[in-house]
Amino acid sequence: MTQQQTDARPDTGARATLPMRVWGGLVDGLGAIGSLLIVALMLVICADVLSRNIFGSSLPLVSELGALMVVMIVYLQLATTLRHDRLARADIFYSNFRAMHPRKGAFLGALFDLAGAWIIGVMALATLRVLERDIASSQFIGITGVMTLPTWPFRAAILAGMTIAGVQFVLQVLGAFRTVIKGPRDDWT
Repeated sequence: MTQQQTDARPDTGARATLPMRVWGGLVDGLGAIGSLLIVALMLVICADVLSRNIFGSSLPLVSELGALMVVMIVYLQLATTLRHDRLARADIFYSNFRAMHPRKGAFLGALFDLAGAWIIGVMALATLRVLERDIASSQFIGITGVMTLPTWPFRAAILAGMTIAGVQFVLQVLGAFRTVIKGPRDDWT
């Protein structure tokens, strides 16, 4: 990891404060939960394949559960993807630009992260409305009398992942602006 990458993310490095280390543990913990859910989803799908081949019918809830779990996994792992600078972007330009011009690169990164924070905030607001509707109407997935599950726990986990990713975007904006302010003086010429 280069110095400008460390400066752009305030929650990493040897000088991280206790709140930032706790935040990093929370973010990476959600990523680990997402990874465990991938394993669980894989086991459910394998069990469904076996059920179809052995008994001639699928397990209940597999398609509905799979659809909700994939979305939940994505948002649980989004913040850790951001924190470890693994979000896909046009790196052919950005990495070299950031290496040659740390302050300008940090400013460009701050703009990118600011846009990400705004977009994830809009998505979180929309998800909050869906969550409220699911709770109010007792929304569930499955077949009544066979097997059902409420949808609100999935929506709540998705909202939590979005919220934490939004906060991570904001932390990265703050770290990038710190680099812009404290970077080499001759970089803006």
